[in-house]
Amino acid sequence: MATKTPLHVTVTGAAGQIGYALLFRIASGQLLGEDQPVVLRLLEIEPAMGALEGVVMELDDCAFPLLAGIEATSDLATAFDGTSWALLVGSVPRKAGMERGDLLSVNGGIFKPQGRAVAENAASDVRVLVVGNPCNTNCLIARSNASEVPADRWFAMTRLDENRAKSQLANKAGVQVASVTNLAIWGNHSATQFPDFANARIGGKAAGDVIPDDEWLHGDFLTTVQKRGAAIIEARGASSAASAANAAIDTVVSLRTATAPGDWTSVAVASSGEYGTPEGLQFGFPVVADGAGGWSVAEGVEHDDFAAERIALTTEELVAERKDVGELGLLP
Repeated sequence: MATKTPLHVTVTGAAGQIGYALLFRIASGQLLGEDQPVVLRLLEIEPAMGALEGVVMELDDCAFPLLAGIEATSDLATAFDGTSWALLVGSVPRKAGMERGDLLSVNGGIFKPQGRAVAENAASDVRVLVVGNPCNTNCLIARSNASEVPADRWFAMTRLDENRAKSQLANKAGVQVASVTNLAIWGNHSATQFPDFANARIGGKAAGDVIPDDEWLHGDFLTTVQKRGAAIIEARGASSAASAANAAIDTVVSLRTATAPGDWTSVAVASSGEYGTPEGLQFGFPVVADGAGGWSVAEGVEHDDFAAERIALTTEELVAERKDVGELGLLP
């Protein structure tokens, strides 16, 4: 039986908690399919190379049949050489006392050169998923500095929010999470995001009909999803890792396989003005994939005044972040 040519997958911040939760699943075939060999290209900062060496040993010790090679490096050109999927996980988290502008500035110093490295070294079919926060604007920075790579190849991860929202609705309705469909996260992966319960469906029925509790939907449901990351940090003393890695896998699988008829998935893509969103923002939308590498923003989704207000708020935040990084000299 003919073996497929290995595809190269880059993971940045590969020795971190999300990277550690992600790499073994990629190597096992969960990202690109159980018949697709992969070469892992693992990027870390120099002080973490020792830890990354230990991760590489563990990957070797798993003897994954699909793992065709590993390149562990602190060099950007090497990390992105010939890569078809780049998962940009490594970023600097917000620390106590750090202003938003400080966070955008320090991460801009990471994602601006990574964008250039993708443009100069990656394979012609490269696609990029930014996981490291603030992921929408980090993705905007990288994309803007890699104009040679089509804008529709760049994604920022809102799938963790989608998964969180689906789980909350399923628990409230007393059903399996697979029953929940059409759950879109609009806007920014931040506390301003809007998990669109009004258009979600549970067992094919409108979520509001299955859960006739407007106070919960407009209140606790939204705030639980919006603040879930902070709640996990408070509970475990560290940010989401396994669930973030799982959402990264889910995102790539949803983008490379055809979306079920009538459904959509959530991912932040480069806006072309859909739903009145300012062009060029990296904005969370309901997205439909065609199974051949293409995607489109779902059309005809309607919003009531409550939803429109929430989407306006998250749009304003993303516009402000774009202005900030522009003033910091991070956009061309």
